[in-house]
Amino acid sequence: MKKKRVVIALGGNALGKDIEEQKEAVAKTAKVIVDLVQQGMDLIITHGNGPQVGMIQNAMDQLACSYENYKETPLPTCVAMSQGYIGIDLQNAIKYELYNRNMDVKVSTILSQVEVDKEDEAFKNPTKEEARKNQENGIPCMEDAGRGYRIVVASPMPKKIRELKTIKTLVDAGHIVITCGGGGIPVVNDNGKLSGVNGVIDNDNASSLLGEELGADYLIILTAVEKVAINFGKENQEWL
Repeated sequence: MKKKRVVIALGGNALGKDIEEQKEAVAKTAKVIVDLVQQGMDLIITHGNGPQVGMIQNAMDQLACSYENYKETPLPTCVAMSQGYIGIDLQNAIKYELYNRNMDVKVSTILSQVEVDKEDEAFKNPTKEEARKNQENGIPCMEDAGRGYRIVVASPMPKKIRELKTIKTLVDAGHIVITCGGGGIPVVNDNGKLSGVNGVIDNDNASSLLGEELGADYLIILTAVEKVAINFGKENQEWL
């Protein structure tokens, strides 16, 4: 019988606020993931990076401010950094849980670029990205449902996952694949040359595209929120 193929999208806020919390969170998440593997499912794991990429961007900005020989780090580069450090924690936690259950299943983390349209309306009407506490410096921000402030940057729609063939090859070979972290590193294609752009791709949109391209049977979205709500974080919030 053909295995069910499942994309699991982990919310960035569900991974904790710092490295220690993240390791605790992924250890718990790994148990659920391996439970699904034991049920005979092929798994592709994606994750958000809101708090994490904000911490990285803050650190790199402070480095550039403190030492004149360092330049500012572009947001796409910070997304790539977040993919690496979140991915390795997830990968190691899943491998350890597999080891405890005597299961020989390979786990791979794939740094992934997601192509967007440089003419996307989002670049003209930007939405939000994880906050840095420097709104007073003139950086446009917006309040985020009672969770603080976020820098306003573009959130373009994903068009193409550049590493899709690699991901598919590994999934077909039975690997648990961790990919499209933070919605993917946003890039535009200029006659074959990929260049990062200042934007944040919504992880749910990227996960949906990934699931469609891989022919997934299910898309599961895990967050730090108890359940789905309308008017989230507002006085008229209502659980569904």
